[in-house]
Amino acid sequence: MNKALSHQEPDQVPISDFFWGSFVKRWRKELNLPDETNPYTYYDLDWIVTIPNMDPKIQSFETIKEDETEVVVKTGFRTTMRKKFDFPMPEFISWEVDTIEKLEKFEFDDPYDSRRFFEAGDNQIAGVGDGFERNSPAWIETVKKLHPDFPVYGSIIECSECLTRLLGQENTLFWMGMYPDQLGVQINRIGQFYLDCMKAQIKAADGLLDGMVIWGDVAYKQTMLFDPEYWRMYFKPWVKAMIEECHNNNLPVIYHGCGNVQLIFEDFIELGLDAYNPLEVKANMDAVKLKKKYGNKISYCGNNNIQVWESGDKEQIRKEVLFKLNAAKGGGYIFQSDHSVSSNVSGQSYDYIVKLVREHGKYPLHLREFDETI
Repeated sequence: MNKALSHQEPDQVPISDFFWGSFVKRWRKELNLPDETNPYTYYDLDWIVTIPNMDPKIQSFETIKEDETEVVVKTGFRTTMRKKFDFPMPEFISWEVDTIEKLEKFEFDDPYDSRRFFEAGDNQIAGVGDGFERNSPAWIETVKKLHPDFPVYGSIIECSECLTRLLGQENTLFWMGMYPDQLGVQINRIGQFYLDCMKAQIKAADGLLDGMVIWGDVAYKQTMLFDPEYWRMYFKPWVKAMIEECHNNNLPVIYHGCGNVQLIFEDFIELGLDAYNPLEVKANMDAVKLKKKYGNKISYCGNNNIQVWESGDKEQIRKEVLFKLNAAKGGGYIFQSDHSVSSNVSGQSYDYIVKLVREHGKYPLHLREFDETI
């Protein structure tokens, strides 16, 4: 991982991913694997991300409804969420912070509170996703368990991700237009809170982290969700501060942001970001084209078309995998999907993908008819 991120060619291209729980269940069943098997250990994948408690309020979920089909809870973001057990992702129903005045009065719990890192408990990001989990294990115990076998990355959300969860996307975008300066003040307050959360996380890990992921969606399929200049004014400084703090602690940084971010991609290069993820293909992101344009100014993580993986077509999967490995020439590429591995990917398809990368991702690369000059 470190060699690839420093634009050197390691022995092979690093590979890992983010897996839906429903995919893992399907993968075990289709490959006839024991119930406790996970893809990270089975394939000896090359890095793994951990999630501490980043909720603004450290509290147990308030259960509003629960039956055999769904659960509705209010979380530490003071957000009400519905998780239908048969559906892959949860639904955001409502937000307690639904006016700019409520946001201005909202009080965040201490970012340095030890419960975020050293105690089990409910938290929205770890607990309400493609699955549903109460009382998530203490983050530090997860780190200690994984560290002997994997490069372990911590993670932190930045301002835009907090706003989506705390206010909702609609309120966030409306308030940018209605109260740009007022909201900007609150963005700066949120930025400081999560910078402090990240500092506390690094301290709590006490040398056990190998890197950091910053989560922050600011774009969709076509382009950015809002004006790039507004991002540069209020969001970019906090991303910069996070990257600098990580680098001061010898931690490389991977930024995970969905959508088409080409309008601000050079900003991330300017900030010294180590790698960008997931580089969604359906949002017109292409790691090979980016590598040709920007070379080793940044590394590229992801960009393998999950829709091709979901098709199960081995010929198309082989073409996609080998072509995107061109971005690994000279280092600077981590192989992953262009978001996460969904339940629509078969166990056999993912098994085939890993074997392709292990075979063709050894240096020097031999990509056959898919070889490109970089």
